[in-house]
Amino acid sequence: MLLTGGLKSLLPHVLRRIIRCNRLSISNTSGMAEGYKQANVVILHKSLADDFEKFCHANNGPLPLLYRSQPGDWKCPSLSSDSDIRTDCLQYRKYEHGACTGSLKSLKEYSEQLKDMVTFYLGCSFSFEKAVQKAGIPIRNVEQKCNVSMYKTSVPCYSISMFHCNLVVTMRPIPESKLGAAVLATSELKEAHGAPIHIGDPGLLGIQDLSKPDYGDPVHLHPGDIPVFWACGVTGVEAIINCRAPLAFTHSPGCMFITDLKNDNVRSLGGVPQVHCISQDPLHFSIVSAEAAQKIKTLETLIGIDPGERGIRHLQRQGELLRACLAMSHAGSVLITTGFPTHFSHQPPEENDGPPGALAIAAVLQALEKQVAIVTDHRAMDLNRKIIEEAVRLGILKKPIPLLSYQREGPDSALMFLCENGNPGRPRFDHLVAIERAGMAADGNYYNARKVNIKHLVDPIDELFLAAQTIPGVTTTGVGDGGNELGMGKVKDAVKKHIKNGDVIACDVEADFTVVAGVSNWGGYAIACGLHVLRCCELHDRYLRRAVGFPRVPSKSLWLPALPSVTKEENLLKTLVQLGVRSGKTASLEMEVDGLPFYNTHSLMIEKLL
Repeated sequence: MLLTGGLKSLLPHVLRRIIRCNRLSISNTSGMAEGYKQANVVILHKSLADDFEKFCHANNGPLPLLYRSQPGDWKCPSLSSDSDIRTDCLQYRKYEHGACTGSLKSLKEYSEQLKDMVTFYLGCSFSFEKAVQKAGIPIRNVEQKCNVSMYKTSVPCYSISMFHCNLVVTMRPIPESKLGAAVLATSELKEAHGAPIHIGDPGLLGIQDLSKPDYGDPVHLHPGDIPVFWACGVTGVEAIINCRAPLAFTHSPGCMFITDLKNDNVRSLGGVPQVHCISQDPLHFSIVSAEAAQKIKTLETLIGIDPGERGIRHLQRQGELLRACLAMSHAGSVLITTGFPTHFSHQPPEENDGPPGALAIAAVLQALEKQVAIVTDHRAMDLNRKIIEEAVRLGILKKPIPLLSYQREGPDSALMFLCENGNPGRPRFDHLVAIERAGMAADGNYYNARKVNIKHLVDPIDELFLAAQTIPGVTTTGVGDGGNELGMGKVKDAVKKHIKNGDVIACDVEADFTVVAGVSNWGGYAIACGLHVLRCCELHDRYLRRAVGFPRVPSKSLWLPALPSVTKEENLLKTLVQLGVRSGKTASLEMEVDGLPFYNTHSLMIEKLL
């Protein structure tokens, strides 16, 4: 028997010959024939072959099709010169009616049945290991001399006819400082599963225990390692099990077919990837192209001007808009709040900065088919109901948004509001957004910019943001322009130091992401535009759908009309004026927001963002 030493440098045809002679004492082919493509193998009856090929194309992240044979053809000339699929895998599995009925070293005894069967060769992540190592990243399973860990997930693949199953993934521990390099090294290797489909907490994929893989061996994480998950060709094995074919064969997981093809024929998947952390509990990273990230950073720069000369540049934190948009892009359900009753002597006391930005965010979330609701003060329910009705009539929203109010009735009120039966494991919302919403100061009061306490007009919606900090998987964004808005607690020290009256008015309640703009509405418009940029990013779209199903081609008829426009915002502001909602700085009922004229100021900002 040959031992593992030196096998990684052997040429593929030599390795196949050794495997064919059953002279290896290894349990998997990880690290073998470095730099050459390895393949998962699925062999099934020719009557099922067309549907299985469609299934592969519909889920090409886990099942990148390298080659499909003719019935009874044991060779694959485009992949290797002298192969025989009956003998050239280390080990095979036999399936009958969905049950594994044996492990085999050779399929030669089934040569007669194989005459009516078709072989599919599918890309494998072992193929990218050399590229990852060349980038200076350790491959822990190779270091630990074991098979890679493979797990069944709760992510459904796109079904075709009788082929249906959940995604299977491989996990490789990657040092946090090397995450970007690992994504970059694999993203272009589409035929080896491409970029990861998840980085962070395994529970987000429905994986309960990393120490108990469904296939392969447990791989131990070093301190500082992050679990990184790639789509896996063993997904094909699960599909075979579920289709319950009378007879089928696969490779044994980890025991790949080694091809003669090198890994240097890369295909670009839509730009250079970046990795950004969007949640600490549970730990969750997202992927976006550098081009899309730069566009969103440009949006952030545009809204960062300070027309009121309030000193907001001291509050700004680079990259917050990008992370906020990424978190919302991953969310399935978003709760938005707005409303700053600064004009306490008028009725209604609300200012007109906030509602337009909130509706701009809501409109794009609706177009992205996410659940969205608005929570506001109980005394302002009728006003907000009218605003939402007008937004639908004006074409800003495609349908009305549920309108909620929150009152503190007990110590668990916020948890009961945010979660089903108050259970933190079942949150109703994944993300909370506050835009130009009065925020609670350190003394428990709420102040406008002139230090006037308006607590009697404000419901304690801050409690929802405080409770969200205790609920795993719920993230928050605060949008503001002066430091006294909900969520600005993240920059309260800068508010106290640089903003007029900041020592009194500074909001004490933090959001995970703080978007600071010259006018809060601009922050809402920028979030809307940023969400659109992300949905048009091929790398991010693939990561969102876990590389299963088909790319979501940007639909101009659905998404572009959801973005804010000068005409829509002009009509909405006219509606607010008619409803008696005043400009924040001047309290005037004119076409202005925060004392700035709509025409040639706000209209120009909208055009720049678009």
